[in-house]
Amino acid sequence: MLPGNINPRQMKAMMKKLGMNVEQIEDVQSIVIKTPKGNWIFDSAEVSAMTMQGATSYQITGEPRFVPAEVEIPAEDVTMVAAQANVSTEKAKEALIACNGDIAEAIMKLAQ
Repeated sequence: MLPGNINPRQMKAMMKKLGMNVEQIEDVQSIVIKTPKGNWIFDSAEVSAMTMQGATSYQITGEPRFVPAEVEIPAEDVTMVAAQANVSTEKAKEALIACNGDIAEAIMKLAQ
């Protein structure tokens, strides 16, 4: 039961009078929210769409997992680090990936 002893049928009627429409989106396989730092992935989520006064809002219920974004390393950075640290481009790229693209930190790491 809902608060105030309102049965679901009455609640639906009240929401309709207020211009609210809530519907469940069926057969959702996954939802991905992309951000610059990575992606939030909801596998087997429940999604409800609520329309009120012409605007639609979506509610996601489920357990997300976070997948960090791959660090993109420009070729110029790899070349610079390789030249400064006097190492191969492969080692320079590995160091840049380990240092999340920070050139100075990668050079210092390779100099040790």
